[in-house]
Amino acid sequence: MELHDVWFVLIAVLWIGYFFLEGFDFGIGVLTRLLARDRAEKRVLINTIGPVWDGNEVWLLSAGGATFAAFPEWYATLFSGFYLPLLLILVCLIVRGVAFEYRAKRPEESWQRNWESAIFWSSLLPAFLWGVAFGNIVRGVKIDRDMEYVGNLWDLLNPYAILGGLVTLTLFTFHGAVFAALKTLGDIRERARKLALRLGVVTAVLALVFLGWTQADKGDSTSLAALIMAVIALVAAIGANQAGREGWAFALSGITIVAAVAMLFLTLFPNVMPSSLNDDWSLTVTNASSSPYTLKIMTWCAVIATPVVVVYQAWTYWVFRKRIGTQHIAEAVH
Repeated sequence: MELHDVWFVLIAVLWIGYFFLEGFDFGIGVLTRLLARDRAEKRVLINTIGPVWDGNEVWLLSAGGATFAAFPEWYATLFSGFYLPLLLILVCLIVRGVAFEYRAKRPEESWQRNWESAIFWSSLLPAFLWGVAFGNIVRGVKIDRDMEYVGNLWDLLNPYAILGGLVTLTLFTFHGAVFAALKTLGDIRERARKLALRLGVVTAVLALVFLGWTQADKGDSTSLAALIMAVIALVAAIGANQAGREGWAFALSGITIVAAVAMLFLTLFPNVMPSSLNDDWSLTVTNASSSPYTLKIMTWCAVIATPVVVVYQAWTYWVFRKRIGTQHIAEAVH
């Protein structure tokens, strides 16, 4: 296996880690409006991700940085062609971080309500847009012989990509509902489990259509195995949730995300960004990669740094592993 193949796999792992962790993060943000009944319950939901949400975004930074260094042609074409959607995602992530920090800085009802609305929308939009973006990457976009995107914004809003956006939105929200049931106490925990059931059924239908469409269009035996794993894990997650086994349900919903994203990368390889105009103009792991020397240096850096990051983040989750409820929410002091 060549180093550019190794880095394609590593970038896939980084995106899988990001969607696994930030997925329930986005889901919790959406659930602040769908699940929480009052301000105390909203604070409970936000507090479940309060210690970890910023650490989860490290995986996005790592995936973007690795793509820039390992596949500069892919990075350039992707960020120039998908400029507006990616800019919108970036703005949402900035607003979301500010909203978490500023929501409780003042006691006025309107102040807190506006920041809570910002949390909802800045969680919902990226959850949808990431699916649209990856749907277009897998489907193929208008890339010319100079490796430049020559389409427009409306080309990205095709039925396949929109379906992909709906899948990521519902899957992340289901993942968040299962996480809420795992991390909370009392009535909100029970309602999270009931909502997770409804979300799981909707997600299963949409995901089966989207992944089946992907398999029929670009799949092979390995991607089929990933599709089957994703479907089985999602059904099992719904069952575990109904049985009150929140830990198993969360692990299985995470496996669903892992298998689904892995399937997309399996159907993509050896391309990194297919051209819908001419297959010969597609960006591949070969023509879009950096020099072997650059990839070698990056590999040594990754071998040293990655375990440290993983261990530290795992320790953070262990420290903040306990459930919380409305009884743990103190009155705000301003």
